[in-house]
Amino acid sequence: LVQLLDSGGGSAQAGGSLRLSCVASEYIAISKCVGWFRQAPAKEREGVASVYTNDLTGVETTYYADSVKGRFTISEDSAKNTVYLQMDSLKPEDTAMYFCATIASTGPADCSSGSWIPARIFSSGYWGQGTQVTVSA
Repeated sequence: LVQLLDSGGGSAQAGGSLRLSCVASEYIAISKCVGWFRQAPAKEREGVASVYTNDLTGVETTYYADSVKGRFTISEDSAKNTVYLQMDSLKPEDTAMYFCATIASTGPADCSSGSWIPARIFSSGYWGQGTQVTVSA
């Protein structure tokens, strides 16, 4: 059973930065999506960013929600089974619990807008335990 350990959350002031990390306990799949969701109080969980990788072809693509484009950067260190989310220019509306997630994938479209949704992860993927990010004005 794959376990994801996410960390790196904390408090920051608006305009500041934080970096989240997500370590997988084992190799997940040759073709997979890994990324982040977030959930603010009284709001639905939403996709933030994901990276699609195919270890056979070397293809790697990224997806970002419009709300974080240009401010957040997702990256992967496959040798360490680790994904990072660098969050810059933080805003108070970024305050939420952030969850790492992963799912085996058939292609980049699985990791993009409309597909990177909580229902798919709950159905056949894996979640981290969550890490809190709080941004003050």
